[in-house]
Amino acid sequence: MFSSFCIANLLPILVLLPIIGSIFLLFVSNKNVTFIRQFGLFVSFLVFFLSLFLWLFFDCTYVRFQFVYDFIWVSSSNLNFSLGIDGISIFFLLLTTLLIPLCLLASWNSVTKSVKEYVIAFLIMESFLILVFSVRDLLLFYIFFESVLIPMFIIIGVWGSRERKVRASYMFFLYTLLGSVLMLLSILYIYFRVGTTDYETLLTFQFTFNEQRFIWLAFFASFASKVPMLPVHIWLPEAHVEAPTAGSVVLAGILLKLGSYGFLRFSLPLLPEASLYFTPFIFALSILGVIYPSLTAIRQTDLKRIIAYTSVAHMNLVMIGLFSFNAVGLEGAILQSLSHGFVSSALFLLIGVVYDRHHTRMVKYYSGLAHTMPIFTLIFLIFTMANIALPGTSSFVGEFLILAGAFKISTSATFFGATGMVLGGGYSLWLFNRIVYGNLKIQYLTHFQDLNIREFFVFLPLLSGTFLMGIYPEIFLEVIHGSVQNLVSQINS
Repeated sequence: MFSSFCIANLLPILVLLPIIGSIFLLFVSNKNVTFIRQFGLFVSFLVFFLSLFLWLFFDCTYVRFQFVYDFIWVSSSNLNFSLGIDGISIFFLLLTTLLIPLCLLASWNSVTKSVKEYVIAFLIMESFLILVFSVRDLLLFYIFFESVLIPMFIIIGVWGSRERKVRASYMFFLYTLLGSVLMLLSILYIYFRVGTTDYETLLTFQFTFNEQRFIWLAFFASFASKVPMLPVHIWLPEAHVEAPTAGSVVLAGILLKLGSYGFLRFSLPLLPEASLYFTPFIFALSILGVIYPSLTAIRQTDLKRIIAYTSVAHMNLVMIGLFSFNAVGLEGAILQSLSHGFVSSALFLLIGVVYDRHHTRMVKYYSGLAHTMPIFTLIFLIFTMANIALPGTSSFVGEFLILAGAFKISTSATFFGATGMVLGGGYSLWLFNRIVYGNLKIQYLTHFQDLNIREFFVFLPLLSGTFLMGIYPEIFLEVIHGSVQNLVSQINS
């Protein structure tokens, strides 16, 4: 049985384990490649296993933060290092701990240079992401929010697949960093205005309407580029195309959630009047962000770029749910974010599988994979259906709740959001049909091998999560519901 000490200190343990693992790897010889991979996988899997206890011991009836850990950071400045999770953040944290070992397992054979540094980058990033989803201080959230950029920048720039990888990593870094400068200035203003950046203290402070608007816009500049919303989405397709497969998985599965989580955690509860004021603006951008990328995806020729644009469309649909200001829409937005973490990660992993065999991502070179890769085809079909929100999959539940919540506040946003889903069905089915059916292009495809056991086990947890959420979403909703209801009451108070 888990001791009470471990339960009380579970969050700092989850943060420290990847860091300790990274420090240990620094003293391991670069020649021990197999040991480095095994050790990195063991540490990340251990973190995932321990994180499940957060879900196991989570009290669904308690709406405040749980597993709270506090220590004074800078006492003279009233800055405390405080960790805790609630129903909103718990599944984002679990998604992080699930995807990191899958990333290391997926890149087992594909990454051959600087393996030690590669594993360390992922472990460090895991610690930063756990801190982002659990820290209860606005300034510390900003620090770790931006710190995630560093290992991701290195992963794209060093282990990317083509010559433009350095350009892509700089685009990713600059687009996401520039907006964050404004956010930092607004945090400094909040600190000097309130005297602290503690999250729960800020919830009790009432900013004026003008203050809320300026702070909200500063936060928006940072969070919108992470979602990403139009017009600051340009970096995402570029970064995805150049990143290694595991980099794309983390980028789509976790990093895009940082923006929506920021809106959910900070913009909505701390700045409720400004959030209501800017809702038409968010709806307009989100509708464009659903329809335009969906139309753009249809004309793309690169497999990764197609999935990247689908990510933009899905995350903008999440934004419509977030700004519906009711429990149905907000719960749908959280579920859709989690579902997108499963589905888009799996699609990028599937593209990584065919890329490892044929060393191309151009659609025109692929055809007839059903003849040589039947297991791959079946899994690709399942996730394609999940991507277009087929009933029984996780995306259906999330998108249905988003549209049901949005309908209460804006019928036009609901209509255009649903239109985007129809377009999503178009490009997803076109892509599946294009690369799976037809005659084999043996002049381009020379390596015929279906999924091996390692690759199958990478997809197994994602398949399980997709179907579990689609068939029985209540096990997720009962954890989320209390915190979401509390958030709605804060917004409307």
